[in-house]
Amino acid sequence: MQCLSRIALVCFLTCSALLHASQNCYGQSNETAKAPVDTTLNDLVLQGDSSALADEDEDEEIEADSSAVAVAANQDIFTGPESILQGRLKSIENKVPLTLNARIKSFIHYFTVRNRHYSMVMERRRRLYFPIFEQVFKERGVPDELKYLAIVESGLNARALSRAGAAGLWQFMPATGRSFGLHIDEYIDERLDPYFSTIAAAKYLKQLNNTFDSWEFGISSYNCGPGNVRRAIRKSGYSNSFWTVYPQLPAETRGYLPQFVALTYTMKFLNESDIVADSLEYPIAYDTITLKQYINLEVFSKEINMTMEDFIELNPAFLKSYFPGHRPVLIRIPSDRMLFYAQNETDILDAAGKRDVEVKEVIPVLTKSYSQKATATPKVKTVKTKTIYTVKNGDMLGKIADKHNVGLSELKHWNNIKGNTIRPGQKLVIYKHGNSSNTASTSSGTKKSTVKKTPSYHYVKQGDTLWTISKKYDGLTIEKIKKLNNLKNGNIKVGQKLKIS
Repeated sequence: MQCLSRIALVCFLTCSALLHASQNCYGQSNETAKAPVDTTLNDLVLQGDSSALADEDEDEEIEADSSAVAVAANQDIFTGPESILQGRLKSIENKVPLTLNARIKSFIHYFTVRNRHYSMVMERRRRLYFPIFEQVFKERGVPDELKYLAIVESGLNARALSRAGAAGLWQFMPATGRSFGLHIDEYIDERLDPYFSTIAAAKYLKQLNNTFDSWEFGISSYNCGPGNVRRAIRKSGYSNSFWTVYPQLPAETRGYLPQFVALTYTMKFLNESDIVADSLEYPIAYDTITLKQYINLEVFSKEINMTMEDFIELNPAFLKSYFPGHRPVLIRIPSDRMLFYAQNETDILDAAGKRDVEVKEVIPVLTKSYSQKATATPKVKTVKTKTIYTVKNGDMLGKIADKHNVGLSELKHWNNIKGNTIRPGQKLVIYKHGNSSNTASTSSGTKKSTVKKTPSYHYVKQGDTLWTISKKYDGLTIEKIKKLNNLKNGNIKVGQKLKIS
């Protein structure tokens, strides 16, 4: 009996211990479940263009460390004295209040520590667009500091396109863009034009500020719409304090203003954060012309000795590689090509106006990435260009294929030729491979070519030397650069246009 009693006692104590342990586990899980999940600190996965986290000149993937933001939600991870941050924010505060709190501090840490590379890329790109922002905002009476909002929106990528359909530096939806004067059709999307879209953004931001009499509410409504901000104000008991209303804003908007404030701080105090861009990008100086005719943009670019890549950089609003001429269109061309264009306008427009040259229908627009990994902006390594060859007396298919460095079977396939018979005067379609800066080339040993070679150019950036430039391009040497550009020495200056092939 004593033995049975002892066994029963042991069983009772064991069961009690297990029950107590399970209650503890249940209590912890309940506590965890009740703890509020802060979804307000979205990093660039939800806000702005996460694809912009990657340098366009690099191929490696950049990991957007969202864990840094999640941890920062419940603890102060900025190790510097808070008074320094407060003093710096106050020193740059203009019309938009730059409040310091735990959320903003966490984003400052994110942009200055965890994802310094992103800030470095923004420093590299800002010279392309900030002068436009500053000019337009000054003319429209919009606070200059709102230029940093474009970093949150698009990562300073003029051709960024979100999965929801927002586009451009300021991420306008089509209907909103049209309501603020942007022209959008299948050929032109002015949301992608830095100047026109900035004018529209200035109008919209000013309207939103007038609606709420607050730049903080206005900036937030730029992200989620004024209706959602009004709803949040109503839920808060009609408070006029932004940070009182803040918890009632949509979850995806709560990270928006903090990112703006943090990026304003970061971009103003890059040196203090030891963030230095490895190179700087400068805009191409340009003049404008207005055309109202059919124009093949690729042919036009070649005729003025300009790469299609540079053409799109100056004219990002074009969606197709041709324009039908149904209305006047403004085209920007490099200033150093304006004299050449003026002297050869008739020939250039005649060549670009021919409709029998095949065009690539669509110019790709960058789709913004919303995955946890932000990958480098895809580069088009090669393109196919179409040329028309007129058969001459004595020509044979094999000879033509060899001459243009294409396969005989490809040549037959492109022209729907079953046998080997061709006739003088017959037009043959030939597709040739080339890189984006040199889309047409002649085969070696040919004295005369039916394909016009397109010169390639390099615009000198900060830190460039003839040696570093020569290393960027296959087969290019310092002496070749000097010869192509009639350089007597190695002196070059930022913005200079160098011929490289």
